[in-house]
Amino acid sequence: MQNTPKSLRLQIGIFGRRNVGKSALLNALTGQEVSIVADYPGTTTDPVEKAMEMPPLGPVLWIDTAGLDDDEVISAIGALRTERTRRVFERIDMALLVSTTDQWGRFEEDLFHEFQERKIPVIVAMNKIDIAPISDLFLEDFTEIKQKMVRVSAKTGEGLDELKEAIVELAPEDFLSSGGLLGDLVKPQKAVLLITPVDSEAPKGRMILPQAQATRDALDHDAYCITAKENAVASALANMKELPVLAITDSRIFAAADALLPREIPLTSFSILLARQKGDLAVCAVGAAAIASLKPASKILIAEACSHHAVEEDIGRVKIPQWLEKYVGGKLDFTFAQGADFPKDLSPFKLVIHCGACMFNRRAVLSRILQCQKQQVPFTNYGVAIAFLHGILERALTPFPDALNHFLEASKNNECEPGD
Repeated sequence: MQNTPKSLRLQIGIFGRRNVGKSALLNALTGQEVSIVADYPGTTTDPVEKAMEMPPLGPVLWIDTAGLDDDEVISAIGALRTERTRRVFERIDMALLVSTTDQWGRFEEDLFHEFQERKIPVIVAMNKIDIAPISDLFLEDFTEIKQKMVRVSAKTGEGLDELKEAIVELAPEDFLSSGGLLGDLVKPQKAVLLITPVDSEAPKGRMILPQAQATRDALDHDAYCITAKENAVASALANMKELPVLAITDSRIFAAADALLPREIPLTSFSILLARQKGDLAVCAVGAAAIASLKPASKILIAEACSHHAVEEDIGRVKIPQWLEKYVGGKLDFTFAQGADFPKDLSPFKLVIHCGACMFNRRAVLSRILQCQKQQVPFTNYGVAIAFLHGILERALTPFPDALNHFLEASKNNECEPGD
């Protein structure tokens, strides 16, 4: 259970004022002392994460946050804590709004409505009912929200089962019926060819996460995998009685894989599969078409979901910039962002290119896509951009007709722009 990546967990943020019992409630839900609990406000200073199994949802990631009224304390630290808490809004799948009857007010109502506007399912956990029972008079003023309310006591455990049931009932449908990477692309008892160069950034003795996920998903759908480095592809095909129904390659060797495989074998990449699972492949396809409009000195944001030390042939910091500048025919202005450090102001950029986001959940990726769309900045990901730069994006999108049509239409529009 502990090895399940964060990105595959239902991420539930716990929010509210200081000292309403958020950390105590998390400890009660997990049955562990995850967060420090004290009687004075402001004990939790940074988001605290706890991974656990929660049947029938499976792997869950709880995120305990600092009090959102912390900026009422006149200090830079209080404001910083609040800002860090609000960043969590961008990646959660569900919100648990904790309060008490004597604390509930306009602050909580505004927060509740903000979650609704963001399309984030929200549950109100009215805590400390062991010392502050909920009266009928209070409920009369609670008409709009009481259907989302659960009475609970972190101290006595009362209401915890009801709270867990409410979480299951409100879990996003796309999590409960989460689509895999390959289910609609493979066939039972048919082969999938995985072209997987050994990544220098992968831990010794292990595959990188997208390769492992694709393998598992193929097996879950009763297909079988042939895994080979690029120098063994020809031999693997020669020894197969029938061609694979799909070939998936690492993006960095897209051009080599395209040359090695007969045209009748559908070809795509791990990163393109992730673009479909974690975000919106059609948006990424349209974003790739925008590469045709880039000029020398254009500003490009390259964003990575995780932090790592760049290697000599790093795909995001070395290879993609090289390929882009070769395509454009001049120097480009690159900005690199890692982890949560995604700029709020995207207006200077002509394009955002994101990694496959194997360490993010879908909500986090969609939040970034929405941020780009609001500021009218094209968004794409590594695999889609690389396929475009090597002239093989149409082939790579053939298994996904809707995304292919979006790309072809966007390409026509770019060709019609004056000055191109």
